[in-house]
Amino acid sequence: MRLSAERLVLRSFEPGDAEAFAAYRSDPEVARYQAWETPLSVERAGEVVAGYAVDDPGAVGWFQYAISLDGVLIGDLGVNLHENRMQAEIGFTIAASSQGLGYGTEAVARVLRHLFVDRGLHRVSAECDPRNEASARLLERVGFQREGLRRANTWLRGEWTDDLLFGLLAADYRAGQPGVR
Repeated sequence: MRLSAERLVLRSFEPGDAEAFAAYRSDPEVARYQAWETPLSVERAGEVVAGYAVDDPGAVGWFQYAISLDGVLIGDLGVNLHENRMQAEIGFTIAASSQGLGYGTEAVARVLRHLFVDRGLHRVSAECDPRNEASARLLERVGFQREGLRRANTWLRGEWTDDLLFGLLAADYRAGQPGVR
């Protein structure tokens, strides 16, 4: 699976991605609102990357895209395809050195186009910690609507955290994209 965007390529993971994957997933600022444990060893990252590399993007469940800039891994974007194959959830992580440059927005926008236009999905959802304002702004920038707040719903890093819920319907996506029907 390979999706090309203006500056990025979203692709399957490759063995050579393990070191960069371990580096950004081990960064406490990048991991702050995520559920994984830090640090992530290169050895363990290699195992995770090897598992991602053989996943099927058309299968129900999570598929993790590697986000590549000029051949260098700068993040990842997961798509969790619902069993009805008409809905999905997304989540994304961008290396600290690549944040604030529009790469996350570009990657999410490209995956949304794939999900709605190429695959014909009805709905895509996402969630984030409300304190993660950059992720919330990104989701709104690409068309997601805030749909709710689950208060003290997730136990993360020794505290109960809220979940800010977002959704985007295919009809709303098409209405906001010139030339897309």
